[in-house]
Amino acid sequence: MSSSDKKDKMIFLRSDEEIALIKISAQVLGKAHAEVAKLIRPGIATKELDKVAETFIKDNGGSPSFLGYNKFPASLCISVNDVVVHGFPSRYELKDGDIISIDCGVKLNGYHSDSAYTYPVGDVNPAVRRLLSRTKESLYVGIEKAIDGNRVGDIGYGIQTYAENFGYSVVRELVGHGVGENLHEAPEVPNYGKRGQGPKLKEGMILAIEPMINFGKKGVVQERDGWTIRTIDRKPSAHFEHTVAVRKGKAEILTTFEYIEAVTANTSLMVDTQELMAA
Repeated sequence: MSSSDKKDKMIFLRSDEEIALIKISAQVLGKAHAEVAKLIRPGIATKELDKVAETFIKDNGGSPSFLGYNKFPASLCISVNDVVVHGFPSRYELKDGDIISIDCGVKLNGYHSDSAYTYPVGDVNPAVRRLLSRTKESLYVGIEKAIDGNRVGDIGYGIQTYAENFGYSVVRELVGHGVGENLHEAPEVPNYGKRGQGPKLKEGMILAIEPMINFGKKGVVQERDGWTIRTIDRKPSAHFEHTVAVRKGKAEILTTFEYIEAVTANTSLMVDTQELMAA
């Protein structure tokens, strides 16, 4: 889940002990994502995916970070096709050729973790599959910049330049964020920016980095439900997210796609950045 509304502007530096607790939360989150991934297919209603995630998180000692957050009604943000983020689980049944973003958070041991993954469903247009792969790759480009001594703008610049090189656009209205005892903390982490600008990154900062990349124009609109964000031109959008700890030399990724990728390997759900080599 992304937000630009931070009630507390204080930037927290977490100890190694706190980071270890966040990583435990993040492992449960990664496994919850995998349980959802097992069910993604044409014909399944998105509300069924939400039930699976909520049950798994609670059975493993956690609580869904999103459920009830500012009155959000579900454990998952489920965003299909032109929905960028914050879509509601519903009776909508996935169709062959859809793409679906699953954004989820877990609170465990007093700390939140937050991650997102976008899946191709069945036979997806190759150009849209490349959007997914490149958005995923842009996440890692941003993470490479999340090191002690850099600035927040370095993260956004890396993501923006990578995505725009392929003719995609970067959403401006929604950003990444700090995460820890609260789901949303300072600083904001835009997916665009200028090198050397923004708050300085320090070891122990915990960031949710989450590129939201549109196939078409960068503009978005909000639905009447007050949550759902769509692309203004109704073209597809992709969203990938990791929770990371700022370190010296190399960021530490706390969340994991390992469990997702074990489920999706060699299936139509797989988002493989290696296929970019042949694009």
